[in-house]
Amino acid sequence: MSSRGPCDDAAVRWAVGESPCARPARPWVLAATILGSSMAFVDMTIVNVSLPVIQSRLGASGTGAQWIVEAYALFLSALILAGGALGDRLGRRRVFLTGIAIFALSSAACGLARDVAELVAARSIQGIGAALLVPNSLAILGAAFPASERGRAIGTWSAFSSVASAVGPLAGGWLVQSISWRAAFFVNLPIAAAVAGISVFFVPESRNPDARRLDVLGASLVTLGLAGSTYALIESADRGWSDGRVLASLAIGAFGLVAFVFQERRSPHPMVPPSLFRIRAFLAANLLTLFLYAALGASLYFISFDLIQAQGWTPTATGAAIVPLIVFMFALSRWSGALADRIGPRLQLTWGPAITALGFALLAIPGAGANFWTGFLPGLCAIGFGMALTVAPLTTVVLGAVDSRHAGTASGVNNAVARVAGLLAIAALGILFAGIFHRSLDRRLASADVSSATREHVRAESGKLGATRPPPDAARDEARTVESAVRDSVAVSFRVVSLACAALALAASGCAAWGIRPRRESHRAVKRAAA
Repeated sequence: MSSRGPCDDAAVRWAVGESPCARPARPWVLAATILGSSMAFVDMTIVNVSLPVIQSRLGASGTGAQWIVEAYALFLSALILAGGALGDRLGRRRVFLTGIAIFALSSAACGLARDVAELVAARSIQGIGAALLVPNSLAILGAAFPASERGRAIGTWSAFSSVASAVGPLAGGWLVQSISWRAAFFVNLPIAAAVAGISVFFVPESRNPDARRLDVLGASLVTLGLAGSTYALIESADRGWSDGRVLASLAIGAFGLVAFVFQERRSPHPMVPPSLFRIRAFLAANLLTLFLYAALGASLYFISFDLIQAQGWTPTATGAAIVPLIVFMFALSRWSGALADRIGPRLQLTWGPAITALGFALLAIPGAGANFWTGFLPGLCAIGFGMALTVAPLTTVVLGAVDSRHAGTASGVNNAVARVAGLLAIAALGILFAGIFHRSLDRRLASADVSSATREHVRAESGKLGATRPPPDAARDEARTVESAVRDSVAVSFRVVSLACAALALAASGCAAWGIRPRRESHRAVKRAAA
Protein backbone atom coordinates (compact mmCIF):
# COMPACT_ATOMS: atom_id res chain seq x y z
CA MET A 1 0.00 0.00 0.00
CA SER A 2 1.03 3.62 -0.43
CA SER A 3 2.28 4.46 3.02
CA ARG A 4 1.81 8.19 2.68
CA GLY A 5 -1.67 9.30 3.62
CA PRO A 6 -3.84 11.64 1.53
CA CYS A 7 -3.58 14.52 4.03
CA ASP A 8 0.07 14.28 5.08
CA ASP A 9 0.91 17.68 3.58
CA ALA A 10 -2.10 19.20 5.36
CA ALA A 11 -0.91 17.77 8.68
CA VAL A 12 2.32 19.73 8.23
CA ARG A 13 0.52 22.92 7.31
CA TRP A 14 -1.85 22.84 10.27
CA ALA A 15 0.64 21.87 12.98
CA VAL A 16 0.57 24.29 15.91
CA GLY A 17 3.68 25.27 17.85
CA GLU A 18 4.74 27.73 20.51
CA SER A 19 7.06 29.55 18.06
CA PRO A 20 9.17 28.72 14.98
CA CYS A 21 12.69 27.48 15.63
CA ALA A 22 15.85 29.50 14.93
CA ARG A 23 16.77 29.82 11.25
CA PRO A 24 20.09 27.85 11.47
CA ALA A 25 18.21 24.85 12.86
CA ARG A 26 15.57 24.71 10.12
CA PRO A 27 17.62 22.76 7.52
CA TRP A 28 18.40 20.18 10.19
CA VAL A 29 14.73 19.95 11.15
CA LEU A 30 13.89 19.40 7.50
CA ALA A 31 16.53 16.67 7.19
CA ALA A 32 15.32 14.87 10.33
CA THR A 33 11.67 14.94 9.32
CA ILE A 34 12.37 13.84 5.75
CA LEU A 35 14.53 10.91 6.86
CA GLY A 36 12.22 9.91 9.70
CA SER A 37 8.95 10.01 7.79
CA SER A 38 10.48 8.49 4.64
CA MET A 39 11.85 5.56 6.67
CA ALA A 40 8.32 4.72 7.82
CA PHE A 41 6.65 5.49 4.47
CA VAL A 42 9.03 3.29 2.49
CA ASP A 43 9.15 0.42 5.00
CA MET A 44 5.77 -1.00 4.04
CA THR A 45 6.53 -0.78 0.32
CA ILE A 46 9.83 -2.58 0.80
CA VAL A 47 8.16 -5.28 2.89
CA ASN A 48 5.44 -5.78 0.25
CA VAL A 49 8.10 -6.42 -2.38
CA SER A 50 10.01 -8.69 0.00
CA LEU A 51 6.99 -10.63 1.24
CA PRO A 52 6.90 -13.50 -1.29
CA VAL A 53 10.58 -14.17 -0.56
CA ILE A 54 10.03 -13.95 3.21
CA GLN A 55 7.12 -16.37 2.90
CA SER A 56 9.26 -18.85 1.02
CA ARG A 57 12.27 -18.58 3.35
CA LEU A 58 10.26 -18.89 6.57
CA GLY A 59 7.73 -21.38 5.21
CA ALA A 60 4.83 -19.08 6.04
CA SER A 61 1.25 -19.85 5.14
CA GLY A 62 -0.86 -17.35 3.22
CA THR A 63 -2.36 -16.05 6.46
CA GLY A 64 1.10 -15.87 8.04
CA ALA A 65 2.28 -13.69 5.15
CA GLN A 66 -0.74 -11.43 5.64
CA TRP A 67 0.04 -11.01 9.33
CA ILE A 68 3.57 -9.82 8.51
CA VAL A 69 2.01 -6.78 6.84
CA GLU A 70 -1.17 -6.48 8.88
CA ALA A 71 0.51 -6.53 12.30
CA TYR A 72 2.39 -3.36 11.36
CA ALA A 73 -0.61 -1.72 9.69
CA LEU A 74 -2.91 -2.54 12.60
CA PHE A 75 -0.99 -0.63 15.25
CA LEU A 76 -0.05 2.21 12.91
CA SER A 77 -3.69 2.67 11.87
CA ALA A 78 -5.14 2.40 15.36
CA LEU A 79 -2.60 4.57 17.18
CA ILE A 80 -1.55 7.25 14.69
CA LEU A 81 -4.07 9.80 16.03
CA ALA A 82 -3.08 9.01 19.60
CA GLY A 83 0.59 9.34 18.67
CA GLY A 84 0.01 12.84 17.34
CA ALA A 85 -1.98 13.86 20.41
CA LEU A 86 0.72 12.47 22.69
CA GLY A 87 3.35 14.59 20.93
CA ASP A 88 1.21 17.72 21.24
CA ARG A 89 1.03 17.24 25.02
CA LEU A 90 4.40 15.72 25.98
CA GLY A 91 6.63 17.27 23.33
CA ARG A 92 6.91 16.32 19.69
CA ARG A 93 10.65 15.78 19.66
CA ARG A 94 10.46 13.54 22.73
CA VAL A 95 7.70 11.35 21.26
CA PHE A 96 9.34 11.41 17.82
CA LEU A 97 12.64 10.16 19.29
CA THR A 98 10.77 7.50 21.24
CA GLY A 99 9.15 6.37 18.01
CA ILE A 100 12.50 6.31 16.21
CA ALA A 101 14.04 4.17 18.98
CA ILE A 102 11.12 1.72 18.98
CA PHE A 103 11.13 1.54 15.19
CA ALA A 104 14.87 0.90 15.04
CA LEU A 105 14.93 -1.77 17.76
CA SER A 106 11.93 -3.57 16.28
CA SER A 107 13.49 -3.38 12.80
CA ALA A 108 16.53 -5.18 14.21
CA ALA A 109 14.21 -7.75 15.78
CA CYS A 110 12.50 -8.23 12.40
CA GLY A 111 15.85 -8.85 10.73
CA LEU A 112 16.81 -11.39 13.40
CA ALA A 113 13.45 -13.21 13.47
CA ARG A 114 13.77 -16.98 13.29
CA ASP A 115 10.18 -17.73 12.36
CA VAL A 116 6.91 -16.09 11.35
CA ALA A 117 5.66 -15.66 14.94
CA GLU A 118 8.76 -13.67 15.94
CA LEU A 119 8.56 -11.56 12.79
CA VAL A 120 4.88 -10.75 13.33
CA ALA A 121 5.54 -9.78 16.95
CA ALA A 122 8.40 -7.50 15.91
CA ARG A 123 6.28 -5.97 13.15
CA SER A 124 3.58 -5.17 15.71
CA ILE A 125 6.08 -3.21 17.80
CA GLN A 126 7.40 -1.55 14.66
CA GLY A 127 3.86 -0.32 13.93
CA ILE A 128 3.69 1.26 17.39
CA GLY A 129 6.97 3.05 16.69
CA ALA A 130 5.66 4.30 13.35
CA ALA A 131 2.48 5.60 15.02
CA LEU A 132 4.68 7.75 17.25
CA LEU A 133 7.20 8.97 14.70
CA VAL A 134 5.03 9.66 11.61
CA PRO A 135 2.56 12.25 12.96
CA ASN A 136 5.20 13.93 15.09
CA SER A 137 7.70 14.22 12.24
CA LEU A 138 5.04 16.14 10.31
CA ALA A 139 4.08 18.23 13.34
CA ILE A 140 7.72 19.09 14.08
CA LEU A 141 8.14 20.35 10.52
CA GLY A 142 4.98 22.43 10.67
CA ALA A 143 5.86 23.99 14.00
CA ALA A 144 9.50 24.73 13.13
CA PHE A 145 8.81 27.03 10.17
CA PRO A 146 6.91 30.32 10.19
CA ALA A 147 3.81 30.53 7.99
CA SER A 148 5.72 32.49 5.32
CA GLU A 149 8.25 29.67 4.85
CA ARG A 150 6.04 26.69 5.53
CA GLY A 151 4.92 26.25 1.93
CA ARG A 152 8.50 25.95 0.69
CA ALA A 153 9.36 23.53 3.51
CA ILE A 154 6.33 21.37 2.65
CA GLY A 155 7.37 21.38 -1.01
CA THR A 156 10.89 20.23 -0.13
CA TRP A 157 9.57 17.56 2.22
CA SER A 158 7.11 16.33 -0.40
CA ALA A 159 9.76 16.24 -3.13
CA PHE A 160 12.24 14.20 -1.11
CA SER A 161 9.49 11.93 0.23
CA SER A 162 8.38 11.32 -3.35
CA VAL A 163 11.91 10.38 -4.38
CA ALA A 164 12.16 8.01 -1.43
CA SER A 165 8.80 6.46 -2.28
CA ALA A 166 9.90 5.89 -5.88
CA VAL A 167 13.31 4.48 -4.96
CA GLY A 168 11.99 2.35 -2.09
CA PRO A 169 10.46 -0.56 -4.04
CA LEU A 170 13.45 -0.83 -6.37
CA ALA A 171 15.97 -0.64 -3.53
CA GLY A 172 13.98 -3.13 -1.49
CA GLY A 173 13.85 -5.59 -4.36
CA TRP A 174 17.59 -5.27 -4.91
CA LEU A 175 18.36 -5.79 -1.21
CA VAL A 176 16.22 -8.92 -1.09
CA GLN A 177 17.64 -10.35 -4.31
CA SER A 178 21.30 -9.42 -3.77
CA ILE A 179 21.70 -9.75 0.00
CA SER A 180 18.79 -11.13 2.00
CA TRP A 181 15.23 -10.30 2.98
CA ARG A 182 16.66 -9.45 6.40
CA ALA A 183 18.55 -6.53 4.85
CA ALA A 184 15.20 -4.89 4.09
CA PHE A 185 14.82 -4.39 7.86
CA PHE A 186 18.45 -3.79 8.83
CA VAL A 187 18.65 -0.87 6.38
CA ASN A 188 16.46 1.11 8.82
CA LEU A 189 19.15 1.09 11.52
CA PRO A 190 21.67 3.59 10.06
CA ILE A 191 18.82 5.86 8.96
CA ALA A 192 17.32 5.80 12.45
CA ALA A 193 20.73 6.55 13.99
CA ALA A 194 21.17 9.58 11.72
CA VAL A 195 17.67 10.88 12.52
CA ALA A 196 18.21 10.43 16.26
CA GLY A 197 21.55 12.24 16.17
CA ILE A 198 20.17 15.19 14.21
CA SER A 199 17.12 15.41 16.44
CA VAL A 200 19.05 15.38 19.71
CA PHE A 201 21.46 18.13 18.68
CA PHE A 202 19.48 20.33 16.31
CA VAL A 203 15.71 19.81 16.56
CA PRO A 204 14.04 22.01 19.20
CA GLU A 205 11.19 20.76 21.35
CA SER A 206 7.69 21.97 20.51
CA ARG A 207 4.23 21.46 21.95
CA ASN A 208 0.71 22.56 21.20
CA PRO A 209 -0.25 24.88 24.07
CA ASP A 210 -3.93 24.17 23.37
CA ALA A 211 -3.55 20.39 23.12
CA ARG A 212 -6.53 18.35 24.19
CA ARG A 213 -6.37 15.54 26.72
CA LEU A 214 -5.39 12.18 25.25
CA ASP A 215 -8.38 9.90 24.72
CA VAL A 216 -6.77 6.76 26.15
CA LEU A 217 -10.02 4.78 26.31
CA GLY A 218 -10.84 5.67 22.70
CA ALA A 219 -7.39 4.59 21.49
CA SER A 220 -7.69 1.31 23.40
CA LEU A 221 -11.16 0.55 22.04
CA VAL A 222 -10.31 1.25 18.41
CA THR A 223 -7.18 -0.91 18.71
CA LEU A 224 -9.26 -3.73 20.20
CA GLY A 225 -11.92 -3.34 17.52
CA LEU A 226 -9.49 -3.34 14.60
CA ALA A 227 -7.43 -6.18 16.08
CA GLY A 228 -10.46 -8.42 16.58
CA SER A 229 -11.91 -7.65 13.16
CA THR A 230 -8.58 -8.15 11.40
CA TYR A 231 -7.92 -11.46 13.17
CA ALA A 232 -11.36 -12.76 12.22
CA LEU A 233 -10.98 -11.77 8.56
CA ILE A 234 -7.49 -13.20 8.16
CA GLU A 235 -7.91 -16.42 10.11
CA SER A 236 -11.31 -17.24 8.62
CA ALA A 237 -9.57 -18.11 5.34
CA ASP A 238 -7.96 -21.15 7.04
CA ARG A 239 -10.22 -21.88 10.00
CA GLY A 240 -13.62 -21.05 8.55
CA TRP A 241 -16.28 -18.77 10.01
CA SER A 242 -17.59 -21.48 12.33
CA ASP A 243 -14.30 -21.70 14.24
CA GLY A 244 -14.64 -20.63 17.86
CA ARG A 245 -11.61 -18.32 17.84
CA VAL A 246 -12.79 -16.61 14.66
CA LEU A 247 -16.27 -16.03 16.09
CA ALA A 248 -14.87 -14.80 19.40
CA SER A 249 -12.48 -12.37 17.72
CA LEU A 250 -15.27 -11.12 15.45
CA ALA A 251 -17.45 -10.46 18.51
CA ILE A 252 -14.58 -8.71 20.30
CA GLY A 253 -13.88 -6.61 17.22
CA ALA A 254 -17.51 -5.60 16.85
CA PHE A 255 -17.73 -4.73 20.54
CA GLY A 256 -14.56 -2.64 20.37
CA LEU A 257 -15.69 -0.64 17.33
CA VAL A 258 -19.23 -0.04 18.64
CA ALA A 259 -17.86 0.95 22.06
CA PHE A 260 -15.38 3.28 20.32
CA VAL A 261 -18.25 5.10 18.59
CA PHE A 262 -20.10 5.54 21.90
CA GLN A 263 -16.89 6.67 23.62
CA GLU A 264 -16.23 9.31 20.95
CA ARG A 265 -19.80 10.60 21.30
CA ARG A 266 -19.52 11.08 25.06
CA SER A 267 -15.84 12.02 25.41
CA PRO A 268 -15.04 15.72 25.98
CA HIS A 269 -11.79 15.18 24.03
CA PRO A 270 -12.59 12.64 21.28
CA MET A 271 -9.93 11.33 18.91
CA VAL A 272 -12.50 11.40 16.10
CA PRO A 273 -15.17 14.07 16.74
CA PRO A 274 -18.49 12.55 15.54
CA SER A 275 -19.82 16.01 14.67
CA LEU A 276 -17.44 16.17 11.70
CA PHE A 277 -19.23 13.27 10.03
CA ARG A 278 -22.51 15.18 10.04
CA ILE A 279 -20.94 17.40 7.39
CA ARG A 280 -21.88 15.85 4.05
CA ALA A 281 -18.72 16.80 2.15
CA PHE A 282 -16.47 15.53 4.95
CA LEU A 283 -18.40 12.25 5.16
CA ALA A 284 -18.24 11.81 1.38
CA ALA A 285 -14.50 12.57 1.28
CA ASN A 286 -13.80 9.99 3.97
CA LEU A 287 -15.99 7.34 2.33
CA LEU A 288 -14.12 8.03 -0.91
CA THR A 289 -10.84 7.66 0.98
CA LEU A 290 -11.99 4.41 2.58
CA PHE A 291 -12.94 2.75 -0.73
CA LEU A 292 -10.10 4.13 -2.84
CA TYR A 293 -7.29 3.44 -0.41
CA ALA A 294 -8.74 0.00 0.31
CA ALA A 295 -8.41 -0.77 -3.39
CA LEU A 296 -4.90 0.70 -3.62
CA GLY A 297 -3.63 -1.02 -0.48
CA ALA A 298 -4.95 -4.43 -1.50
CA SER A 299 -3.65 -4.14 -5.06
CA LEU A 300 -0.14 -3.15 -3.98
CA TYR A 301 -0.11 -6.05 -1.50
CA PHE A 302 -1.22 -8.79 -3.90
CA ILE A 303 0.60 -7.61 -7.02
CA SER A 304 3.97 -8.63 -5.55
CA PHE A 305 2.73 -12.21 -5.18
CA ASP A 306 1.46 -12.20 -8.75
CA LEU A 307 4.66 -10.79 -10.24
CA ILE A 308 7.02 -13.07 -8.29
CA GLN A 309 5.00 -16.26 -7.87
CA ALA A 310 2.89 -16.26 -11.07
CA GLN A 311 5.02 -14.28 -13.52
CA GLY A 312 8.36 -15.55 -12.21
CA TRP A 313 9.92 -12.10 -11.83
CA THR A 314 12.82 -11.29 -9.54
CA PRO A 315 12.25 -9.05 -6.47
CA THR A 316 14.25 -6.27 -8.19
CA ALA A 317 12.05 -6.41 -11.29
CA THR A 318 8.96 -6.46 -9.08
CA GLY A 319 10.09 -3.36 -7.23
CA ALA A 320 10.86 -1.61 -10.51
CA ALA A 321 7.40 -2.46 -11.86
CA ILE A 322 5.71 -0.44 -9.12
CA VAL A 323 7.81 2.69 -9.75
CA PRO A 324 5.71 4.06 -12.67
CA LEU A 325 2.62 4.16 -10.45
CA ILE A 326 4.45 6.14 -7.76
CA VAL A 327 6.07 8.48 -10.29
CA PHE A 328 2.68 9.29 -11.83
CA MET A 329 1.15 9.96 -8.41
CA PHE A 330 3.77 12.42 -7.27
CA ALA A 331 4.91 13.98 -10.55
CA LEU A 332 1.37 15.14 -11.36
CA SER A 333 0.27 16.13 -7.86
CA ARG A 334 1.17 19.83 -8.24
CA TRP A 335 -0.59 20.03 -11.61
CA SER A 336 -3.61 18.29 -10.13
CA GLY A 337 -3.82 20.80 -7.29
CA ALA A 338 -3.66 23.72 -9.73
CA LEU A 339 -6.38 22.12 -11.85
CA ALA A 340 -8.63 21.70 -8.82
CA ASP A 341 -8.20 25.39 -8.02
CA ARG A 342 -9.48 26.24 -11.53
CA ILE A 343 -12.36 23.80 -11.97
CA GLY A 344 -13.22 22.79 -8.40
CA PRO A 345 -12.65 19.37 -6.84
CA ARG A 346 -15.87 17.56 -7.81
CA LEU A 347 -14.92 16.54 -11.36
CA GLN A 348 -11.49 15.29 -10.33
CA LEU A 349 -12.84 13.38 -7.35
CA THR A 350 -15.40 11.72 -9.60
CA TRP A 351 -13.17 10.94 -12.58
CA GLY A 352 -9.94 10.27 -10.67
CA PRO A 353 -11.28 7.16 -8.88
CA ALA A 354 -13.04 6.08 -12.09
CA ILE A 355 -9.73 6.18 -14.00
CA THR A 356 -8.11 4.33 -11.11
CA ALA A 357 -10.84 1.69 -11.40
CA LEU A 358 -9.98 1.34 -15.09
CA GLY A 359 -6.36 0.74 -14.08
CA PHE A 360 -7.34 -2.04 -11.68
CA ALA A 361 -9.52 -3.59 -14.39
CA LEU A 362 -6.56 -3.52 -16.81
CA LEU A 363 -4.48 -5.40 -14.22
CA ALA A 364 -7.12 -8.14 -14.33
CA ILE A 365 -6.38 -8.92 -18.00
CA PRO A 366 -2.88 -10.52 -18.01
CA GLY A 367 -2.49 -14.16 -17.02
CA ALA A 368 0.65 -16.05 -16.01
CA GLY A 369 3.67 -15.27 -18.19
CA ALA A 370 2.42 -11.82 -19.24
CA ASN A 371 4.69 -9.11 -20.65
CA PHE A 372 5.24 -6.07 -18.42
CA TRP A 373 4.95 -3.44 -21.17
CA THR A 374 1.63 -4.63 -22.54
CA GLY A 375 0.27 -6.55 -19.58
CA PHE A 376 0.97 -4.42 -16.50
CA LEU A 377 2.32 -0.99 -17.44
CA PRO A 378 -0.98 0.41 -18.84
CA GLY A 379 -2.88 -0.50 -15.69
CA LEU A 380 -0.22 0.83 -13.33
CA CYS A 381 -0.02 4.12 -15.25
CA ALA A 382 -3.81 4.49 -15.19
CA ILE A 383 -3.85 3.87 -11.43
CA GLY A 384 -1.08 6.43 -10.91
CA PHE A 385 -2.83 9.02 -13.08
CA GLY A 386 -6.18 8.46 -11.37
CA MET A 387 -4.64 8.74 -7.92
CA ALA A 388 -2.77 11.91 -8.93
CA LEU A 389 -6.07 13.45 -10.04
CA THR A 390 -7.65 12.54 -6.72
CA VAL A 391 -5.23 13.21 -3.85
CA ALA A 392 -4.77 16.99 -4.10
CA PRO A 393 -8.49 17.90 -4.38
CA LEU A 394 -9.31 15.32 -1.72
CA THR A 395 -7.13 17.23 0.75
CA THR A 396 -8.83 20.48 -0.31
CA VAL A 397 -12.29 19.05 0.32
CA VAL A 398 -11.34 17.58 3.70
CA LEU A 399 -9.98 20.92 4.90
CA GLY A 400 -12.65 23.03 3.21
CA ALA A 401 -15.51 21.06 4.73
CA VAL A 402 -14.67 22.02 8.32
CA ASP A 403 -13.98 25.16 10.28
CA SER A 404 -10.31 26.21 10.19
CA ARG A 405 -9.81 25.40 13.89
CA HIS A 406 -10.71 21.75 13.13
CA ALA A 407 -8.48 21.46 10.06
CA GLY A 408 -5.70 19.60 11.86
CA THR A 409 -8.13 17.09 13.34
CA ALA A 410 -9.87 16.65 9.99
CA SER A 411 -6.62 15.94 8.15
CA GLY A 412 -5.56 13.48 10.84
CA VAL A 413 -8.88 11.62 10.68
CA ASN A 414 -8.72 11.35 6.89
CA ASN A 415 -5.14 10.09 7.09
CA ALA A 416 -6.17 7.46 9.65
CA VAL A 417 -9.13 6.39 7.47
CA ALA A 418 -6.74 5.76 4.57
CA ARG A 419 -4.55 3.52 6.72
CA VAL A 420 -7.49 1.61 8.20
CA ALA A 421 -8.81 1.07 4.66
CA GLY A 422 -5.65 -0.72 3.59
CA LEU A 423 -5.58 -2.77 6.78
CA LEU A 424 -9.14 -4.08 6.35
CA ALA A 425 -8.93 -4.52 2.58
CA ILE A 426 -5.89 -6.78 2.71
CA ALA A 427 -7.61 -8.93 5.33
CA ALA A 428 -10.98 -9.06 3.53
CA LEU A 429 -9.68 -9.54 -0.01
CA GLY A 430 -7.23 -12.12 1.34
CA ILE A 431 -10.30 -14.33 1.90
CA LEU A 432 -11.29 -13.85 -1.74
CA PHE A 433 -7.74 -14.47 -2.99
CA ALA A 434 -7.37 -17.68 -0.96
CA GLY A 435 -10.80 -18.99 -1.96
CA ILE A 436 -10.21 -18.47 -5.68
CA PHE A 437 -6.71 -19.96 -5.40
CA HIS A 438 -7.91 -23.16 -3.70
CA ARG A 439 -10.77 -23.71 -6.16
CA SER A 440 -8.55 -23.03 -9.16
CA LEU A 441 -5.77 -25.30 -7.89
CA ASP A 442 -8.19 -28.14 -7.09
CA ARG A 443 -9.73 -27.90 -10.56
CA ARG A 444 -6.36 -27.91 -12.29
CA LEU A 445 -5.02 -30.81 -10.23
CA ALA A 446 -8.20 -32.84 -10.84
CA SER A 447 -7.69 -32.62 -14.61
CA ALA A 448 -3.88 -32.99 -14.50
CA ASP A 449 -1.89 -36.18 -15.00
CA VAL A 450 -0.47 -36.42 -11.48
CA SER A 451 -0.53 -39.20 -8.92
CA SER A 452 -3.00 -39.23 -6.03
CA ALA A 453 -0.09 -38.96 -3.58
CA THR A 454 1.17 -35.81 -5.28
CA ARG A 455 -2.35 -34.37 -5.37
CA GLU A 456 -2.85 -34.96 -1.65
CA HIS A 457 0.56 -33.48 -0.81
CA VAL A 458 -0.21 -30.32 -2.76
CA ARG A 459 -3.63 -29.96 -1.17
CA ALA A 460 -2.09 -30.31 2.28
CA GLU A 461 0.47 -27.60 1.43
CA SER A 462 -1.95 -25.28 -0.40
CA GLY A 463 -2.36 -23.03 2.65
CA LYS A 464 0.92 -21.49 1.52
CA LEU A 465 -0.87 -20.31 -1.63
CA GLY A 466 1.71 -19.28 -4.24
CA ALA A 467 4.54 -20.76 -2.18
CA THR A 468 3.03 -24.27 -2.53
CA ARG A 469 5.56 -26.73 -3.91
CA PRO A 470 5.34 -30.29 -5.29
CA PRO A 471 6.66 -33.21 -3.21
CA PRO A 472 10.47 -33.39 -3.15
CA ASP A 473 10.38 -36.86 -4.67
CA ALA A 474 7.88 -36.04 -7.43
CA ALA A 475 8.82 -36.90 -11.01
CA ARG A 476 10.05 -33.98 -13.09
CA ASP A 477 6.94 -33.85 -15.29
CA GLU A 478 4.64 -33.99 -12.26
CA ALA A 479 6.62 -31.26 -10.51
CA ARG A 480 6.33 -29.01 -13.58
CA THR A 481 2.60 -29.67 -13.78
CA VAL A 482 2.10 -28.74 -10.14
CA GLU A 483 4.24 -25.60 -10.44
CA SER A 484 2.29 -24.51 -13.51
CA ALA A 485 -1.02 -25.11 -11.73
CA VAL A 486 0.13 -23.02 -8.75
CA ARG A 487 1.32 -20.16 -11.00
CA ASP A 488 -1.93 -20.12 -12.96
CA SER A 489 -4.00 -20.22 -9.76
CA VAL A 490 -2.12 -17.23 -8.32
CA ALA A 491 -2.67 -15.32 -11.58
CA VAL A 492 -6.41 -16.11 -11.57
CA SER A 493 -6.72 -15.06 -7.92
CA PHE A 494 -4.97 -11.76 -8.58
CA ARG A 495 -7.23 -11.09 -11.56
CA VAL A 496 -10.36 -11.53 -9.41
CA VAL A 497 -8.91 -9.36 -6.63
CA SER A 498 -8.08 -6.67 -9.23
CA LEU A 499 -11.71 -6.64 -10.36
CA ALA A 500 -12.79 -6.30 -6.72
CA CYS A 501 -10.40 -3.34 -6.39
CA ALA A 502 -11.94 -1.80 -9.51
CA ALA A 503 -15.38 -2.10 -7.91
CA LEU A 504 -14.11 -0.39 -4.74
CA ALA A 505 -12.64 2.46 -6.79
CA LEU A 506 -15.93 2.91 -8.64
CA ALA A 507 -17.69 3.08 -5.25
CA ALA A 508 -15.26 5.88 -4.34
CA SER A 509 -16.23 7.72 -7.52
CA GLY A 510 -19.89 7.35 -6.59
CA CYS A 511 -19.23 8.85 -3.14
CA ALA A 512 -17.75 11.94 -4.77
CA ALA A 513 -20.70 12.30 -7.14
CA TRP A 514 -23.07 12.04 -4.17
CA GLY A 515 -21.40 14.23 -1.59
CA ILE A 516 -18.96 16.72 -3.16
CA ARG A 517 -20.38 20.10 -4.07
CA PRO A 518 -20.31 21.63 -7.57
CA ARG A 519 -17.63 24.04 -8.66
CA ARG A 520 -19.13 27.29 -7.37
CA GLU A 521 -19.72 25.96 -3.86
CA SER A 522 -16.33 24.24 -3.72
CA HIS A 523 -14.57 27.53 -4.50
CA ARG A 524 -16.23 29.05 -1.45
CA ALA A 525 -15.00 26.06 0.59
CA VAL A 526 -11.45 26.55 -0.64
CA LYS A 527 -11.52 30.23 0.30
CA ARG A 528 -12.87 29.39 3.75
CA ALA A 529 -10.11 26.79 4.25
CA ALA A 530 -7.42 29.30 3.27
CA ALA A 531 -8.79 32.03 5.55
